[in-house]
Amino acid sequence: MPLMNSWVISANDEAHPFPLNNLPYGVFSTEGGEPRCGVAIGDMILDVSSAEVEGLIVLSNEPLFDLPFWNPLMEEGPVVWAALRDRLISLLAEDAEEQHKVEPLLVAQDDAEMHMPFAVSEYTDFYAGRHHAFNVGTMFRGPENALPPNWLHIPIGYNGRVSSVVVSGTDIRRPWGQLKGPSDALPRFAPSQRFDIELEMGAIVGTPSDGPISVQEADNNIFGYVLLNDWSARDIQAWEYQPLGPFQAKATATSISPWIVTKAALEPFRCNTPAREFELLDQLKDCGPMLYDIDLTVTLAPKGKAATTIARTNYNEMYYSAAQQLAHHTTSGCPMNTGDLLGSGTISGPEKHNRGSLLELSWGAKEPFMLDTGETRSFVEDGDTLTLTGAAKGDGYRIGFGECTGQVLAALDDPYKRN
Repeated sequence: MPLMNSWVISANDEAHPFPLNNLPYGVFSTEGGEPRCGVAIGDMILDVSSAEVEGLIVLSNEPLFDLPFWNPLMEEGPVVWAALRDRLISLLAEDAEEQHKVEPLLVAQDDAEMHMPFAVSEYTDFYAGRHHAFNVGTMFRGPENALPPNWLHIPIGYNGRVSSVVVSGTDIRRPWGQLKGPSDALPRFAPSQRFDIELEMGAIVGTPSDGPISVQEADNNIFGYVLLNDWSARDIQAWEYQPLGPFQAKATATSISPWIVTKAALEPFRCNTPAREFELLDQLKDCGPMLYDIDLTVTLAPKGKAATTIARTNYNEMYYSAAQQLAHHTTSGCPMNTGDLLGSGTISGPEKHNRGSLLELSWGAKEPFMLDTGETRSFVEDGDTLTLTGAAKGDGYRIGFGECTGQVLAALDDPYKRN
C-alpha cells in the first residue's frame, strides 16, 4: 500500500511517523485542559473527543470518547474499530469535504502533554525472544543449557504490576532491594547497581475472552501495539528469582509509548514467525503471518549530553507472536479483559548491536560498551535517559509509535532508616 495523502501537509512527509496510513490513538491535554482522546496526524492531534461531541464521529448511541482513555472503543470490537478508522481517513484525506469542520479541532503536538492512552487491566510480560533467552541463559548456564527445556514449546511469562505501568516521559526512580553478590556472605538491602532496560513491544487486548481461544481468535482480539520498556533490576532479580521467578526486580516501572498503533495500520507489515525445531501443539500452532516487520532502536543519553544509539533490532526476531502469547494465556481458562497488556519479552537479534538489554550488550558487565561521549556503560547510571523508537517502513511512508523514554533518577535515601 502506498502513502495516502492528507490535507494535513506534515503527514505527507515520508519520514514522518504519523501519516494518514497510521492514525495512532493517544490521550493528550493542553494547558489548562482536561486529558482527552486524540489521533496523531502529522505534527498535529485531532481532538476525537470534541469531534464526537460535534457530530463528526458517531459510532454508537452512547459516547465512546467522553473518558480520557480508549477502553470504551476497544470494548466495541473489530467492526467498530474498522468504522472509526474509515471515518478518520475520510475526514483527514486529501480533498476531504469536511476539512473546514475538522481544522479547528487540530492541536499541535508540540503544545500537548501526553498521558496513558488506555486503562491497563492486567499486565503479563513474556520471555519470548530467542536470541535474548539464549544470551541470558548462556551467561548463567552455558550455551549447552541456555534455553530451559520448555522454552521451545510454550511462551514463558510472569504476571507484572499494573500500578507500575507508566507513559513515556515519566521519570524512573532507581529501586532499593535485597541483594546478594558473589562476595556477600549474607544478603543486604541497597539500591540496585545493575539497573537495566528491556526493549519490547506491548500488545493490547481489545475484545475480552472467557475460556480458551485459538491463535487466530487471539489475533482478532488484539487492538493494537505500543513500544514497551521493562525496567529490570538485575541484581535484585538474581537473588530473588528462584524458584518462582521475577518479583520486585520487575516492579519498579514499565514504560510504554504514548500512541497505540492499531493492528489495521500494521497489516501491510505482517511476517512469519521463525522456523521451529519442534512442532508446536495445536493450541499454539502458527496460522499465518502473526509477527510484524518493525525496526526498533535504543538510545542512551547521559544527563545533559547527546544520545548514542546502542541497539538496533526488529520485532520479527520474536519466536512467539503476541497472538500465540495471548492464546497460551487463555489455555487454563483464564479470562482476558479489555485493556490487558502483554509484553513481548526482550527483542534481540543475532549480532551484538542487536541486543535489546544492557545485560546482553555488556555481557553481564564483563564487556562495558562505549558511548559517543567517550563514557562507558555496563548498566544504566543515574541521570541516563533511555529512549526506544520503532517504525514499520512502507512504500513512501513510515508507521511510527512515537518515543518511549524515561530518565533514571537517583535512589531515595534509605526508606527504612529512622532518625
